[in-house]
Amino acid sequence: MNKYVIAKCITGEEIKALRQTLNMTQREFAGFAGCSVPTVERWESGKKEITGPIVTLAELLKRDNEIPEKLEIPSDRLKLRLFYMYENMVCTIIDVDEVIRKVRIKNYTDNLLFRAFGRNTEPSFDDYESFIRSRCFPESRDKLKLELKRLDIPFYDPIMIIEKTGGRMADDHFWIRIER
Repeated sequence: MNKYVIAKCITGEEIKALRQTLNMTQREFAGFAGCSVPTVERWESGKKEITGPIVTLAELLKRDNEIPEKLEIPSDRLKLRLFYMYENMVCTIIDVDEVIRKVRIKNYTDNLLFRAFGRNTEPSFDDYESFIRSRCFPESRDKLKLELKRLDIPFYDPIMIIEKTGGRMADDHFWIRIER
């Protein structure tokens, strides 16, 4: 007995129709589905029923075809991009231009505890600075100079510390990946 209202299989025609509804090329759909372009081509041209995780993904996409848009990484980025992660899940993308003190974020979870700024969807630059400092050891730390030397960092800078440590805290599954 199946516990979920998800089909057991899908046809190539259904996959093609879904992909077209999403306005995706085969390459885009393959990237979204986490498979190769030849796999999508084989699904769409084949006559056999298709089983596996693609059936569940297709079911979810049929019910909410805005899922790809919700998961899309913003293309208009600022100079610095931080990915606030929980284990392997992106929770928040933070785009920053430190020169003009501008911050933009996009949350990828509804769980406020997993968002970099909780309820705050338009953080100020001061909010951003507080957040990155919260992901580092404090500037008032005992033997700070020894810790900076161990990390090969010339002075206290939260971004440099996060680049070395991932912004990881003890017994914490959150971390930060930085792209420049």
